[in-house]
Amino acid sequence: MSRAQFEERFFGIARWVVIAFLAVITIVPFYYMLLLSVKPIDSLLVDPGSLWVSSKDFTLDTYRSVLKSTEDGGQGFLGMLGNSALVAVATVLLTLAAAVPGAYAVSRLKFFGSRHVSALFLAVYLFPATLLAVPLFVMFAKMGLSGSLVGLAIVYIAQTVPVSIYMMKNYFVTIPFSIEEAAAIDGASRLQTVRRVILPLALPTLMATGLYVFMIAWNEFLFALLFLAADPDKWTVSLGLQQLANGIEVSKTVLMAGSVILTIPVVILFFASERLLTEGLTSGADKG
Repeated sequence: MSRAQFEERFFGIARWVVIAFLAVITIVPFYYMLLLSVKPIDSLLVDPGSLWVSSKDFTLDTYRSVLKSTEDGGQGFLGMLGNSALVAVATVLLTLAAAVPGAYAVSRLKFFGSRHVSALFLAVYLFPATLLAVPLFVMFAKMGLSGSLVGLAIVYIAQTVPVSIYMMKNYFVTIPFSIEEAAAIDGASRLQTVRRVILPLALPTLMATGLYVFMIAWNEFLFALLFLAADPDKWTVSLGLQQLANGIEVSKTVLMAGSVILTIPVVILFFASERLLTEGLTSGADKG
C-alpha cells in the first residue's frame, strides 16, 4: 500500500469517527433532556439513569404545565414564546436592513480606512456585555424604553449589526465586479443592482447571517433580565427558563420540558434554513 493510499484510507476512517463522536456528544444530551421531559417525576426518581420511557410512563403533562398560563396554574411559556419570537424576528429584519448596505459599502466602495473598518466593527466584542449593560440601561431608561421589547430589540441590533456586516462583507467581495458592470451597462442604477443582482446572489449569506442573529436574540439572557425583569408579562423564554431553574417547587421534568421548548424552534429553523441555503446557493450560481 502506498503512502497516498494509506493517508486516504486513514483520513477517510478518521473523518467518520470524528463525525460519529460529534453526533453522539450532540444528540445524547438532547435525547436525555427530551426523555426527562416526557417522564413523570416519580418514575424519574425511581430510575433516573433509564434511557427509555415506557408507554405507561409517557406523559405530556409537563408540556401542558409549561405552556399553560400562570392564571391557570402553569408557567406561561406560550406568551414568552410570542415575546421571544417578536424580539428575535424584529432583530433579524432590522439587523439585515442595516447590515446589507453597510456590508456592500465596505466591500465595494473605496474610502479612508476601508481596509481596517472590518476590524473596527468586530472591536465591539472586545467589550464584555456586563460592561455595556449598565450604561445601556441608564440611557434607555431616560428614553423610556427600559422595560419594553422594542428597547430590547434595539440593544440586540447594536450588538448584531457589526458582526453581520463583517460576515456579509466577506461574501460580497467574492461576487465579481463584472456582474455589476454588466448591470450598469444595461442601465441599472447602483440601488437596482444591489436589489436585483447582489441580493439574489447573496441569499445564502443573508440566511446564514439571519439565522445567527436569530439565535443570539432568542437565547440572550443578560439584557433580557436587565430590561424586562420588572414586567413578567414581557419576559422572553430564556427568562422563563431561568425562573424554572431557580424554582424549588418546580420539578426537573418540567424544567426539561421548558428547555426543549426553548431549543426546538432553533433546531427546526436550522434544518429548514440548511435546505434554503443550498437552494439559495444554486439559485445564485444560475443567475451568475
